[in-house]
Amino acid sequence: MSTVKISAAEVNKLRKATGAGMMDCKKALVEAEGDFDKAIDVLRKKGQKVAEKRADRDSSEGAAVTKINADNTSGVAIVLGCETDFVGKNESFLVLANQFADIAINFDNKEDFLAADFGGMTVAQKLVEQTGVVGEKLEITAFEKLNADYVGTYVHINKIGALVGLNNKSETVAKDVAMQVASMGATSLSYKDFDPAYVASETEARIAVIEKENIELGRLGKTLKNVPQYISMAQLTPEVMAKAEEAAKAQLAAEGKPEKIWGNILPGKMDRFVSDNTTLDQEQCLLDQKFIKDEKQTVAKYVASQNIEVTAFKRVSLG
Repeated sequence: MSTVKISAAEVNKLRKATGAGMMDCKKALVEAEGDFDKAIDVLRKKGQKVAEKRADRDSSEGAAVTKINADNTSGVAIVLGCETDFVGKNESFLVLANQFADIAINFDNKEDFLAADFGGMTVAQKLVEQTGVVGEKLEITAFEKLNADYVGTYVHINKIGALVGLNNKSETVAKDVAMQVASMGATSLSYKDFDPAYVASETEARIAVIEKENIELGRLGKTLKNVPQYISMAQLTPEVMAKAEEAAKAQLAAEGKPEKIWGNILPGKMDRFVSDNTTLDQEQCLLDQKFIKDEKQTVAKYVASQNIEVTAFKRVSLG
């Protein structure tokens, strides 16, 4: 048995360097016979053993954090994942997550970030070390980088992190739209980003669901739901819109509305047609979603009213 005496100052120095508990640090120093660097290696090896044992564990808890560079032209959002909500809310865990984000802002991808230096070891090695310290599987479960003329961010109770790129500086718009991204979970900036095959398959799937529901509604003698032909602006070609306008005019004529007032009524009917046939866009396209601060307008109309354009966005979340 080692007779090396370990001082409280040595233990505290190792605790500060690694975040490990007092007893773990003392044991590591004793095993390393007082050698500080060897003690760190002892803790790292312990972390490796714990990491191997817990490799198949679910790290769906943790903390989402974001970081913006000094001139707001670049931002990063990461999730430091762990196994339990208890660990994820721990102050030292949140400090570690933010330390990782401070490093991540300098890299464009997760692989280079994990290979980056963290106090004499790589980020990946630090994760292993801290797995031993915490006793739970730790990993970077999400990494997103965004560059733009102006980047803003919003984090929702360390569960969701959002980045928004604008064409010009506006702290207010950036925060508002980042909140929108965090809250509504858009997958695309615009319907123009959709793959045609995806729109077609999604249309078919939604029609199938409604037709199935209508069978049950009909059996119960209830009003049937409208079965949509279209679900995205990607499908509303000039030909489709022209036919919709002709149908609207025919309806007005059938209702006996004077033709001289059709010009006042048609815009509203066409807006309703577009709204009824772009449900996919409203759910998944950021610019077509109803603005959470004023549902009378879309995000697109809000940012246009501020003379700003949204150029990109990123979102990370736990799980």
